[in-house]
Amino acid sequence: MPLGLDTPSTIGIALVVLGPAFVSLKAQGMAPHDAAMMTWYIGMATMVMIGVIKLVLSFCGGWVQKMVPQAGLLGSLAGIGLALIGFVPLLDVFGMPLVGMVALGLILYNLVARIRLPKNVPGVLAAIAIGTALYYLLGPHGWVGGVYKPLPSPDLHFGFPVPTLLFVKGFVAALKYLPLAAPFALLTVVGGINVTESARVAGDDFKTRDILLTEAVATLVAGVCGGVAQSTPYIGQPAYKGMGARAGYTVLTGVFIGLGGILGYVGYIVELIPRGVLAPILIFVALDIMVQAFLACPARHAPAVAFAYFPTVARLLAIKYGTFIPPDKFVQLLAAASKELPEALVTVALGNGFILTAMLWGAFLAELIDRRLRRSALYLGILASFSFFGVIHSASPDGNMYLPWTLASSLQRAIPYQFTLGYLVLAAMFLLLSLSRESREAPPEDLEHPGVGIQV
Repeated sequence: MPLGLDTPSTIGIALVVLGPAFVSLKAQGMAPHDAAMMTWYIGMATMVMIGVIKLVLSFCGGWVQKMVPQAGLLGSLAGIGLALIGFVPLLDVFGMPLVGMVALGLILYNLVARIRLPKNVPGVLAAIAIGTALYYLLGPHGWVGGVYKPLPSPDLHFGFPVPTLLFVKGFVAALKYLPLAAPFALLTVVGGINVTESARVAGDDFKTRDILLTEAVATLVAGVCGGVAQSTPYIGQPAYKGMGARAGYTVLTGVFIGLGGILGYVGYIVELIPRGVLAPILIFVALDIMVQAFLACPARHAPAVAFAYFPTVARLLAIKYGTFIPPDKFVQLLAAASKELPEALVTVALGNGFILTAMLWGAFLAELIDRRLRRSALYLGILASFSFFGVIHSASPDGNMYLPWTLASSLQRAIPYQFTLGYLVLAAMFLLLSLSRESREAPPEDLEHPGVGIQV
């Protein structure tokens, strides 16, 4: 099972913990260097706390995996594959179309169509080598489409991770950031459960508890050794397996990346290979995730898998909103809004906690399709309780949890109350409908045939 840095929380911790902590410490009169060091201690302490939370939650993962319908587990991953792993890299491909399209074509030819290249050359290696060569040959002439950057110069260094207890200095100060950090821990645990199910469907039946304990321990080790970014199991294990990767690949990758961090050559490689050349590999992983979700789940659950896509699409739009609307301006814009629940606020709320939201949406719809209305109502009740406190659908642009009456804007306060009420009303409606004779009958046989179950 591949393991690495969790991208959303790496960015999130910088925005909601490290940045605010540094600004706050300087505002208190602390010198910039001292404020930076204390911010580092706070970041380390936050990682340790996240690691402890994940350690406790690890023992619940197997139970969740057994209880939640497969459409919820795999559908949430498929949504990430569509919006974040697939679409975003596609922009990089067409940002330098000549180079990116050649690399994408080689990946599709070899890995998707499964046609061997001459001399059985690996498709990924060919795509990277040919794409990178084209970039540096055509770039100086302005033919690559994007901004050309010449060959980077190697800038190696030595930095060995050493265990330290310096996080203790930032532990008390980090406690006030715990409500912001806890959702990141929860989301990686949910993601770990989902990718373990994805691996199981592909033939690798890992024990969920062991996978979650591994990521928890890795996060604790990172915090103790000065890290401020948590670890998580990576999506796409079936795709790596399809490319021929096995346990040795994961070990070699860990050694290569580990030494690269210590010696500094990872940064050099990242600058050396254009993003448009690497992006097609992610697109292949995204395709594999999306296809697996539909093929592995019962055909009648296809609508539930597709429904689980929407929270990740909302998250993608919220990320794009964030490019133009900084978090500190968001509340000010809401205060000036005249209509109730502006589209930007609803989009941000739908996107916050997207992994957990997608899993629960897919689960409640799968149970509804199977005519288990009481179970469907139970998932809606969970969605309601999570919405009220901002675990999902947080009205804060930072995605943190809260007590809803403490939110600054009246429009923001409307999100937890109205979303929660909506889920509760829907749950009550399904409970009442569960008393009908129709709801207790077996699902129609035509639901087993894709495209037939949804009628207009």
